[in-house]
Amino acid sequence: MPEEKKMPDAQKIKDILSVVSDKVPALIKALIGGVFTEEVGRGMGKAAAAFYTEMKAAGIPDESALEMTRDYIKGFTNLGGFFNKK
Repeated sequence: MPEEKKMPDAQKIKDILSVVSDKVPALIKALIGGVFTEEVGRGMGKAAAAFYTEMKAAGIPDESALEMTRDYIKGFTNLGGFFNKK
């Protein structure tokens, strides 16, 4: 005969969700703050400049190289946008 499973206590679930709702937004904010520091910004700028330089060296026209560089930078910043929507 199958063993009957007990449902978790509603108060316990409420307490857990309360803690999660308090802690998770602060955790996400801390993660974003750690990812998008001044130092990281400088690194992204250098990476974007190097990317653009390589596109130009490969003979890519100015307009295309600029558009590709913008898309490259968006790859870095989309992560922050994702977390900010939560």
